[in-house]
Amino acid sequence: MTRNAPASEYRRGNRFAMRGAMTTEHFLTVPLDHWGGGGETIEIFAREYTSPDFSEDEAAKLPWLLFLQGGPGGRGVRTPRLSGWMKAAARNFRILMLDQRGTGLSCPADAATLATRGGPEEQAVYLAHFRADSIVADAEMARSHLSAEPWTVFGQSYGGFCVLTYLSFAPEGIRRALITGGLPPLAGSPDQVYKATYQRVEERNREYFGWYPGDRVMVTRIARHLDSTVEELPTGERLTVRRLQMIGSFLGGNTRVDALHFLLEDAFVDTPAGPRLSAAFLHQVGALVTRAPNPLYALMHESIYCQGEGSDWAAERVLAVFPQFLAGAEQPLLTGEMVYPWYFEEDPALLPLRRTAQLLAGKKDWGPLYDVRRLRRNTVPAAAAVYQDDIYVDRELSLATARDVKGLAVWETAEFHHDGISDDGESIFERLIALTG
Repeated sequence: MTRNAPASEYRRGNRFAMRGAMTTEHFLTVPLDHWGGGGETIEIFAREYTSPDFSEDEAAKLPWLLFLQGGPGGRGVRTPRLSGWMKAAARNFRILMLDQRGTGLSCPADAATLATRGGPEEQAVYLAHFRADSIVADAEMARSHLSAEPWTVFGQSYGGFCVLTYLSFAPEGIRRALITGGLPPLAGSPDQVYKATYQRVEERNREYFGWYPGDRVMVTRIARHLDSTVEELPTGERLTVRRLQMIGSFLGGNTRVDALHFLLEDAFVDTPAGPRLSAAFLHQVGALVTRAPNPLYALMHESIYCQGEGSDWAAERVLAVFPQFLAGAEQPLLTGEMVYPWYFEEDPALLPLRRTAQLLAGKKDWGPLYDVRRLRRNTVPAAAAVYQDDIYVDRELSLATARDVKGLAVWETAEFHHDGISDDGESIFERLIALTG
């Protein structure tokens, strides 16, 4: 993949001493389109974290570590105190926490900001520049302004996808590559992803309801209640069964899976009109099922699996093979991170973006995200944590990808789920560093 070399602009922002970290703001103006030209630019933001144990001069001598957050649509971590993997990394690195384009302070993309681009057609064209290839090109421009040396790149979930894109098209920028829960298929349609992850999510449902059999009864009771009774979320729209099923996001981790039980125990209260869903329950569910904080996730999620073809709402199509996830099933299962077209009909934050989402789902000419031949010749020390029961990034697909990346050391474990670095990030990070020498 050949990239043009347009000029970029960089400025250093404020430096703050927080309670448990030193932070410095960085702003970078980059091309919207790194390859097609056109002259339009966007501003990218990143925050540097260093340990307060180092003076500013000492910190400036440390090598850089770039962190790529999960998503798409996830902004960089905001924290006033170093803990977990960041605490471990800050002993030896300056951490650059990048807000990937479209997130945080990097030209945030939502219904309001996208409206400035014009109609749905213009918005879809604009968002086509918000995938991993552009994120990597942004990162390389940032590196050139901050350091001439290759840096360590650490990617969680979708951030791991971006790391493989980085190794494919700009490996000269990487000293070592670290990945947790983020080895995507290098080829094939998105359908293969959802066929695998629906099975993983079903297994996780069975496991969870085995721990809490009363919750199986409760979820079914809530679903049947919603069939006959109008219950409104705090944002004013009706809570539907299929939206309720989105609380399955709890199932993707060890650190929060049991919190699902606490959510469900608050579900019903007695009222003069009979049992109704409690205000506390509706408030919590509303926060879980809205995409208002990260609409880019819903807009771009399936595109992260597309190369040379479209998605055409793959998760919705594959759902037909798994009727146990249908809202009308006798005991509907909770869903994972799949995105469906009806999101853009039921979530107020997504309603204005319905046509834009349809255009992105129908786009057929997505460019390449990986260079398999180059990955098979990889020389960058690399290590990946593969979680055996991950419901978001399938183990078998991950291991197939690992076999195509020369020199990639794989640590496979059943100890963690997709949120492993939230569970014990310090030990996971140190293990991956050790695997890369």
